[in-house]
Amino acid sequence: MPLPTEVNKWTVIRSPFIDKDSREQFEMRTHKRIIDILDPNPKVVDALMRLNLPSGVNIEIKL
Repeated sequence: MPLPTEVNKWTVIRSPFIDKDSREQFEMRTHKRIIDILDPNPKVVDALMRLNLPSGVNIEIKL
């Protein structure tokens, strides 16, 4: 089940000197999902704990 995406935005001045009108914007999006597993057996829980995830991807398991 998808949850709302959290968006963080930052605006910085491109030049350290005069041009305040010249700005650059950055954003970071955090996507969250809920996966509900009904009646998980120990084998499924162990497989989820051992998942190799790419950097920047986190998993939280609640029993």
